[in-house]
Amino acid sequence: MISINVNNAIHQVAEHSVLATIISKLSPIQNGIAVAVNNTVIPKSNWDNVKVSNNDNILIIQATQGG
Repeated sequence: MISINVNNAIHQVAEHSVLATIISKLSPIQNGIAVAVNNTVIPKSNWDNVKVSNNDNILIIQATQGG
């Protein structure tokens, strides 16, 4: 297991986990979100290809509507 920081909360995940798996567990709604790993925005098309590492900082932002 490795430790990652997601939106300022520490989570333990399996080594070699990919971003898509983590997002699906932590964010049931995946439309309208943006994800950054270590301050780099990751396009949704790459979520299946990005492996997380120990102590990675992941930010998940949900778009909101307003006006």
